Formats: sequence, structure tokens, C-alpha cells
Amino acid sequence: MLQPVLFATLAAVGNAIFVYGQRGAATSANPFLFMGFAVLACLAFFAVAVLVYRTPEDTAYVAANWRMILLSGFGFFVTFVGFFLLFNKYGASQYTLYAVISILTTSIGVGVFLYRESINAYQIAGTAFAVAAIILFAYGKAKSG
Repeated sequence: MLQPVLFATLAAVGNAIFVYGQRGAATSANPFLFMGFAVLACLAFFAVAVLVYRTPEDTAYVAANWRMILLSGFGFFVTFVGFFLLFNKYGASQYTLYAVISILTTSIGVGVFLYRESINAYQIAGTAFAVAAIILFAYGKAKSG
């Protein structure tokens, strides 16, 4: 159980760094300028990692999985456009809304429905709390104006 928490924490810290950078940058007339260059910087970091960890099977792997790689790249694009719109228009505090909706789309939509991953009563209860969190978050935002 500790390892998934550590990995999730690593991803959460990376995401916080990403949001901090996006919110800290000046706005641009080109809404894709910051994100495009941030993705290029990310690509440079990944290029180094790919070279460090390369194996003889890499080419065959990419050839066999290019469609899913392309689909995931499109998913990154949609995610980053959503982040840009959400954070620049409403602020980093709105990340809670994204995170909770992600529980539904990723854990339930992809994990349970598409890949038939098992889910237990505690996870179902957690999902119900996630739905309640979305409702409370929206209600609280409406109350505060």
C-alpha cells in the first residue's frame, strides 16, 4: 500500500510544480505558447530518460503500441488545454474540482468500465464521496460568488 501512495505523491508534487509554473507565468495572447514550450521542456526530460533506459526492444515496442501512444498524447493535449482554461480563468484552487472529476473519469470510467479492474465497497463509498465533493465544491463556489 505504501508504494502506490509514494507514486501518487510524486505525481501530485510534479503536478503542483506544473500548476505553480503555469500560474506564475505572465499571460500571453497565444493561449498555447506557455503550454507548448512546457511540453517541449517535458519532452527534453523524457528524451534523456528514454536514452538512459533504452533497450533493444524499444523500436518493436513503439511499433506495436504507436496507436495507444498517439491516443495518450492526444489525452495529454486535452488535459493541458483544460488545465490552461481552468487555472488561468478560475485559479489553482479549482484543481480540487478537476481532481475529483478525474476520480470518476479515470478510476471508474477507464479502470472499472474499460479495463474491468475490480472495485470494492470502500472504493465505491469513496466514489460516492467524490460525487458529493463535486456537489459541495460547486455549491460552495456559488455561495462565495
